[in-house]
Amino acid sequence: MTRALYPGTFDPIHNGHVNIVTRAAELFDDVVIGIFAHPRLKNVLFTADERLALAKQAVAHLPNVRVATYETLTVEFARSIGADTLVRGLRAVSDFEWELQMGLTNRALASDVEMVCLMADQEWVFLSSSIVKEVAGVGGDISRMVPPFVAEALYARFAGQ
Repeated sequence: MTRALYPGTFDPIHNGHVNIVTRAAELFDDVVIGIFAHPRLKNVLFTADERLALAKQAVAHLPNVRVATYETLTVEFARSIGADTLVRGLRAVSDFEWELQMGLTNRALASDVEMVCLMADQEWVFLSSSIVKEVAGVGGDISRMVPPFVAEALYARFAGQ
């Protein structure tokens, strides 16, 4: 059985993420979305438990995908769940540069864990969690960018601030 890990902060999960994990689910027997619980270089809007719940709902239609949080190095988490492949999405050249750096770092830490990059579908190339939060934060329409329940959670969060 092949198991892949799709790691990230997913703050929040959006349709580009869902597209990548849907395609990964066709390539691998089992895919785990790994939500990094406490990123040090990013300010997150949602707690790890909230991100977990939103991601679970977003991929509920994919029988071979599950979601978990983790707090260790990504390659350590991959090994702990029996994943030998990391899946990452690429939107632009800037993503490639970052993913190359992270991929080489992960290779240095765990040469047995491979990385596979899937190019974002053209429809989602512009999309990032940061953009979704920015648009939602000023009341913009994000209905095409995220599942409806994610939009509701974002609007509710910003209404409470």
